[in-house]
Amino acid sequence: MDFALPELGEGVYEAELVQWLVRPGDAVKRGQPLAEVMTDKATMEVPAPFSGKITAVTGEPGARLKVGQVVLSYQPEGAKAETQAPMVERAAPVAAAAPVAVAAPVARAAGNGVTVVAAPSIRHLARKLGIDLARIRGSGPAGRILLDDLTPLIARDGKAKPQAAGPPPEYGKPGTRIKLQGLRRKIAEHLVDAKRRIPHYSYVDECDVTELVRLRHGMRDGCAKNGIKLTYLPFFVKAVAEALKDVPLVNSSLDEESGDIVLHDKYHIGIAVATPGGLIVPVVRDVDQKDLFSVAAEAERLGTEGKAGKARREDLKGSTFTVTSIGGIGGLISTPIINHPEVGIMGVGKVIKRPVYTHEGHLRPADLVYLSFSFDHRVVDGAVGAAFGNAVKRHLEHPAAMLVPPKK
Repeated sequence: MDFALPELGEGVYEAELVQWLVRPGDAVKRGQPLAEVMTDKATMEVPAPFSGKITAVTGEPGARLKVGQVVLSYQPEGAKAETQAPMVERAAPVAAAAPVAVAAPVARAAGNGVTVVAAPSIRHLARKLGIDLARIRGSGPAGRILLDDLTPLIARDGKAKPQAAGPPPEYGKPGTRIKLQGLRRKIAEHLVDAKRRIPHYSYVDECDVTELVRLRHGMRDGCAKNGIKLTYLPFFVKAVAEALKDVPLVNSSLDEESGDIVLHDKYHIGIAVATPGGLIVPVVRDVDQKDLFSVAAEAERLGTEGKAGKARREDLKGSTFTVTSIGGIGGLISTPIINHPEVGIMGVGKVIKRPVYTHEGHLRPADLVYLSFSFDHRVVDGAVGAAFGNAVKRHLEHPAAMLVPPKK
């Protein structure tokens, strides 16, 4: 019998095949995942609405599959192989079980490129225990990670045992080819579309964050004791949200069909996260209504889940402005590509110590950072971009104000 790709969600008509979780000859039970497919930077496990034996599969990883397209054939449980051919012609369409969202982008590879295969329940358990599934060899079909594979890593007190350090990042092997598929292809399509649509211009400014560095250093230990990892990122995210209130035109999008500039009244800030599979942009929502520590906790959650391949579909949509940081890796200035349909993005370089002159003409040490902005010139002119950059600087240079809880 034939099995067709079922509906994957409202308005979704095709998906990319990430990987098969079964092979010809495998016996499957009803509800067992057959394949992982990707739509809009999220993967879904397609479960079997039948019990039987897989006889054939269609398509290699990276192939685009349309909803309703036959993707595999199977022999129903209890049926004889020689009677299977006429059954294919007479059989009525099989009602497929609803695909199960795995709540993750296609960033499921370890540094060595090995793809992680595990059920959502296993991923949830591993997340709670702090276990990195990318470093576990699964004993199930196609390397699928089972509960038994986690047992040796769980100590008697119910906590995860320490794991060895992960492998170094994989940057490719000379003389080989890498297929442009999965998340990498989605990134490529999105960025090409953004560059084609948007006339970018860049604006760079220097910001003195000496007070911010001092403030963060003084609060870091106290935050850590309360389970909060206080990095520089929450300060930049909060400063951007406040600056968007000062210059609302930058918190907008261009409706090309109607010709309207839509000014948003929500402050949903995307944060670019580098994952083993590529760049994703999870969203911290309603930043203006959150205090600095709530933003820090949310940014840490989104970053951790994203890097582990566990980002949820709803966390990857709806941003009104994006912040991307190269400071943790290195570099002072960048020219980031706008995350369409937004009209602006801010790149953050590394914090560096430099001598600067005071108003009195004396030298003093200062902590500086370069802020690299890209704007959509159809909406944001140079003077508006500079006004927004000045507003961001103003909030970063007086960081204590960001500790004041927002009005409810």
